[in-house]
Amino acid sequence: MSSDLHPDWITPDWPAPPGVRACVTTRAGGFSSGPWAGLNLGLRTDDDPAAVARNRARLESCLPQPPKWLAQVHGSTVVDADTLDGLPQADASVARAAGTVCAIQIADCLPVLFTDRAGSCIAAAHAGWRGLAGGVLANTVAHMPASPQDLLAWIGPGIGPSAFEVGEDVLETFTAAAPENRAAFRPLRQGKWLCDLPALARAALSRCGITAIHGGHWCTFSDPQRFYSYRRDRVTGRMAAVIWKAARSDD
Repeated sequence: MSSDLHPDWITPDWPAPPGVRACVTTRAGGFSSGPWAGLNLGLRTDDDPAAVARNRARLESCLPQPPKWLAQVHGSTVVDADTLDGLPQADASVARAAGTVCAIQIADCLPVLFTDRAGSCIAAAHAGWRGLAGGVLANTVAHMPASPQDLLAWIGPGIGPSAFEVGEDVLETFTAAAPENRAAFRPLRQGKWLCDLPALARAALSRCGITAIHGGHWCTFSDPQRFYSYRRDRVTGRMAAVIWKAARSDD
């Protein structure tokens, strides 16, 4: 990894092959102020665009190329980051070429990063409850040129199971698709449930045939000093999860 990474940023603890690099930014190391204070990377957050540009430049200084950003819409569309031009409406990207940086913006939704054991391909997916229900993880796995048994998945920071309050509609959506998903919901009060989003992501990955699943231990909602959280603050910034393959000389 680059020595320019801020020490507060999160490096995935997973057995990725040599040459696969990844990190998740936090609020640390940025130039924004007010409710966006820190390293806000989101252009659609009403923050000062000049501050966001400086923040993005800070991140890009650690990467081999500028990230392939997406216009995330809580859907399940997957794009090829290697050939990406512009800002497509999509919630996941896959790459095979060295230097291509797959990127996901987050502020409660889960980032899920992928690689295969050989390090031939990588991917990043934006997995909030709507994306999970819509099959974004299964679509991402289907777009990767490796069998699910050869894939590793890492779940980054998102809203935790003690903070994500949802209604009956979310419970019904997930249990109708897979009755075993009920284990990810705890009753809170009449018509309201606490939802374990990382558990739903693990279950979805398992149904895809992935057995090597890591991460999923950080709650964005409960740590305002470190993480942005839309559910907590509404007016807030965005962090990023990035993954890329280093050129062989950079391994």
